[in-house]
Order: sequence, then C-alpha cells, then structure tokens
Amino acid sequence: MMHEMVQSMVKRIAQKFRPLKIIAFGSWARGEAGSGSDVDLLVIMDCTREQKREIQAAIRKELREFKVPKDIIVANPEDISKYEDAWWMVYHPALEEGKVLYER
Repeated sequence: MMHEMVQSMVKRIAQKFRPLKIIAFGSWARGEAGSGSDVDLLVIMDCTREQKREIQAAIRKELREFKVPKDIIVANPEDISKYEDAWWMVYHPALEEGKVLYER
C-alpha cells in the first residue's frame, strides 16, 4: 500500500510541476520504512533559488490528501552539482542511496 501511495504522490508531482527528476531516499527507498516512517522526496527542477521555497510549499499543498509524513526537498541542477559530494547535505545521501522514481 505504501508503495502505491508513493507512486501516486510522484505521479501528482510530475503532472502538476513537471520536474526534471524525483528521487525517493531515506528509509522508504532502502526498504526499511515502518509505520511511522516518512517519505523523503528530492524534487529536482529548473527553478531559481527564490522559487524553490514557493514550489516546495505548493507541492506540500498538492500532496496534503496523502496522510503520511513527508519531507519534500526542492533543488535545482546547480544545487545538485555544487553539493552532490557534500556528505553533510541531504543531496549526497539522496543521490547515493536514493531511487529515481521519475525522470523527464
């Protein structure tokens, strides 16, 4: 059931926001999610730094019907290339252990 819910969330994001890529990471992507686990999604989009917060809020609003804790991170390709090797930033584990669920 959780897998279908995540797929529905990804489909909704892809249709409404047309990102470049959506990556699931964290316990769900590792197959270790329990009943209280959240869904971590890295959404990579062509957007400015200023637009990221707006888009993140819009995605959360769009997904509020899905009654599961979720952490949505919006990044642009520049963020990814700049910080992909920075182990202390969320991009690194997302890119290392994450699962690409959508790619345009």
